[in-house]
Amino acid sequence: MNIQSNIISVNLGARKKIQIRSRVDETGIYKNPVRDKIKINQLGLANDVIVDTKYHGGKDQAVYLYNQEDYSWWSRKLNRDLLPGTFGENLTLSSFGTSKLKIGDRFHINDIILEVTMARIPCATFAAKMKDPSFVKVFKHAKRPGAYTRVIKGGELQVGDNATFVPTPEDYPTVLELFELWYTKDVNSPIFKKALKAPIAERTKTTFESL
Repeated sequence: MNIQSNIISVNLGARKKIQIRSRVDETGIYKNPVRDKIKINQLGLANDVIVDTKYHGGKDQAVYLYNQEDYSWWSRKLNRDLLPGTFGENLTLSSFGTSKLKIGDRFHINDIILEVTMARIPCATFAAKMKDPSFVKVFKHAKRPGAYTRVIKGGELQVGDNATFVPTPEDYPTVLELFELWYTKDVNSPIFKKALKAPIAERTKTTFESL
């Protein structure tokens, strides 16, 4: 069943310095909401800054999605308000629906088609932005990673546009299963075998195939 959601916020990154432990680095994780129409192509949102291209961005991680329901959960857990874009997502949706996101699920927004490819894996930059050295572990245990997507078809979008969730008919892993598999690296798991047959992000596939 196709489920309707809508875009709460469209967020673009800008290059900014950040203190990560003992070093100062540059990052594009700081995302600012925009109200204008934004073009999306295979590499993501126009004017969005990706600094660390080794681990971020690219065709298989072109658009990062998070949802307001999970932000509400985090606000209760952290006892503070979290604005859209806090986690560095490009699009903040009102909901991902009631079923668990799977690899290959799609979101249709106007003419745009986004396909889910991978869970977000937290890093030291993310922890530094959240001003909590333990946040990588906290985010991991929360099991609310959001989803990276590839752009099957580009177009334009803006705040308030509808996002139609179209589930894949294939028996692919859920985003959460892939998230957990990233940490266990269990090559004997049935999820591992399913993951290699799914349209997962190329970086993830390369990592799994090397195990």
